[in-house]
Amino acid sequence: MTKAMAKKNTNWTPMILLVLGLSTIIFPLYLTIIIAFKQPSEMTNTIGGILALPKTWSLDNFKEAMEVTDFWHSLGNSLLITALSVGLSILIHSLMGYALGRNKAKNKFYGFVYLFIVSGMFVPFAILMMPLAKQTAELGLANWFGVILLYVVFYMPMNILLYSGYLVNIPMALEEAAKVDGASTWRTYWKIIFPVMRPMHATVAVLTALAVWNDVMTPLVIMAGSEQNTLPLAQLNFQSQFGTNYNLAFASYLLSLIPILVFYIICQKQILNGVVNGAVK
Repeated sequence: MTKAMAKKNTNWTPMILLVLGLSTIIFPLYLTIIIAFKQPSEMTNTIGGILALPKTWSLDNFKEAMEVTDFWHSLGNSLLITALSVGLSILIHSLMGYALGRNKAKNKFYGFVYLFIVSGMFVPFAILMMPLAKQTAELGLANWFGVILLYVVFYMPMNILLYSGYLVNIPMALEEAAKVDGASTWRTYWKIIFPVMRPMHATVAVLTALAVWNDVMTPLVIMAGSEQNTLPLAQLNFQSQFGTNYNLAFASYLLSLIPILVFYIICQKQILNGVVNGAVK
């Protein structure tokens, strides 16, 4: 292929869009890293001063940020809430998605329940915030356990939509063969359907984990005054009435990014399999 032909066949529009998309990710990440390593005296109001590299690369901001946020305690709370929320969501939502996905087309009741649950995606949290705060306080759930229950409910509509849609890739022949062999519906689900939906489990796990890990409002409203800070709540300490300590805040943001980034990398292969190939061909 000649250079003229290669140049003619090059589609520049996707390449330009790709570069623009990458810049929206790389540029904020670059700012976050360099500001996290800078000292407050190096922060200036000029663009060149903000974009410039630190004069000395020091971990002092990270050490101080860990002290201010009580990092290990806050990290433990975030890991506990996220892990339990993701685990319960996969177990409960996959089972509900299976029941509704297999029956909504042939039974009007299941179809109504499915639409009713999925419609919960359109209810903003601001409407539910104050009633939930009062109810959880009255029920003694103004703690991390109450927050986990709320997360399982909040992300139920989207997860059920994903699971029920993914069932289209799983042929009924698998379940019919299991019934012929004498397996009950419960055994068929746990032994055949649940393992086959592994790529969707990974997708739901990542989406739920990202939402829970970065959420501020729910723990702030429900656990206010309980001294059970998550990482996002602890990071509010960097903001005061008179300003924000950006150096410590950005250092803390990088620290909190590491666990969820590792989790995504672990699940990445399963997510790609679920999106591109499906469970059964």
